[in-house]
Amino acid sequence: MIEIRYVQMDDAEFWHSLDQHLPESEFSNKVRDKRGYVLLENGKPIGLLRYNLFWDNTPFCTMLFIDWAYHNKGYGKKLMEYWENDMKRQGYGIVLTSTQVDEDAQHFYRKLGYKDSGGFVVDIPGYEQPMELFLIKSIHS
Repeated sequence: MIEIRYVQMDDAEFWHSLDQHLPESEFSNKVRDKRGYVLLENGKPIGLLRYNLFWDNTPFCTMLFIDWAYHNKGYGKKLMEYWENDMKRQGYGIVLTSTQVDEDAQHFYRKLGYKDSGGFVVDIPGYEQPMELFLIKSIHS
């Protein structure tokens, strides 16, 4: 059985096992602001999604991760759809996400109806990375 719920403080160990990018203080904010979700299969946490508000008014998925042992089973799609529906219930009309252009996630997002909407290059010494591709989707009725 699949369950998706808002992240809780008790999820910290699991969360940080999949997401090494989120500082502890930000994790607490995600819990407080309900800006993260945990996906469970038969009570076991196997995936997560976190988001922020881009421009303080547009939901932006900053991390989607499903435990490697559970890849290619539709869990990522379920988690994205859950988030999109939650954002729609909260009154938002569009959502954003991004991925590096050398990652396969861009194909996953396009299958879910996301469109390429630009990108940027980080070429500052010590912070270099491939271009970050932004993707956008309408969630209007």
